[in-house]
Amino acid sequence: MAVVTLTIEELAGERIDKALSQMEESWSRSQIGNWLEEERILVNGVKVKAKYKVRQGDVIEVDVPEVEDLEIVPEDLNLEIIYEDADVLVVNKPRGMVVHPAPGHASGTLVNGLMHHCKDLSGINGVARPGIVHRIDKDTSGLLMVAKNDVAHEGLVNQLVDKSVTRKYTALVHGHIAHEKGTIDAPIGRDQKDRQKQAVVDKGKHAVTHFQVMERFGEFTLVECRLETGRTHQIRVHMNYIGYPLAGDPKYGPKKTIDFGGQVLHAGVLGFIHPVTKEYLEFESPIPEDFKQLIEELRG
Repeated sequence: MAVVTLTIEELAGERIDKALSQMEESWSRSQIGNWLEEERILVNGVKVKAKYKVRQGDVIEVDVPEVEDLEIVPEDLNLEIIYEDADVLVVNKPRGMVVHPAPGHASGTLVNGLMHHCKDLSGINGVARPGIVHRIDKDTSGLLMVAKNDVAHEGLVNQLVDKSVTRKYTALVHGHIAHEKGTIDAPIGRDQKDRQKQAVVDKGKHAVTHFQVMERFGEFTLVECRLETGRTHQIRVHMNYIGYPLAGDPKYGPKKTIDFGGQVLHAGVLGFIHPVTKEYLEFESPIPEDFKQLIEELRG
């Protein structure tokens, strides 16, 4: 465990994540933010949040995790790369593909495919998640941005924190939504009754989803959801919370739902400021063929 005593007067009053990244250049603010969430950082023996302002004489303990000994085997998965340059790439993930290796999913993941496609990826999130800035669920299809170096990773993560990334999803939900649009502002955290699920809870993290009706099919409604924040399962949890769960969702939807092999959800629009050139980039991916066929059946 690294123990740091704050003795640099100019850093007093800075946020702890910024102060530590300046004191130890090999630690990025993203890494420090993750360690704070994992309670690996204590100030004077007490856990703090990233917004904590450091003070002269603070004793900061940092439990730096050991480097994982994990070998990721590159695999040619014929990934659909929408955009790529020296710093970032945008990939269209198919439904059914896991984003990164985990117990039970050591191969066939997006990361395995990325390692085959591109040898240079950011290392901020560790060896199991090279280049991964944000995720979408296994059974959600659509666009993901990937960082090819740590500078790009930091820039993209900061935009996610600042809520400046454009993320729009197309979803099919149960029920007839009578109004044209709405906003769901409800905190999300771990479901106390089922640790495998997320839920709207009083002490959860701030979460906001904006939605707009695209088309109605009697007992179902097609909506576009725009994420202001990016919590785990946010759209699935929020739409269920207001009484319109996603069709096909085995975790948050009703028992009697469409047999789609998972939630009917597609990340169709992704926009961000390029972390190096500062140019705004926006990409669009149409809904996949099985999603399109389902809509045609509902129209019929």
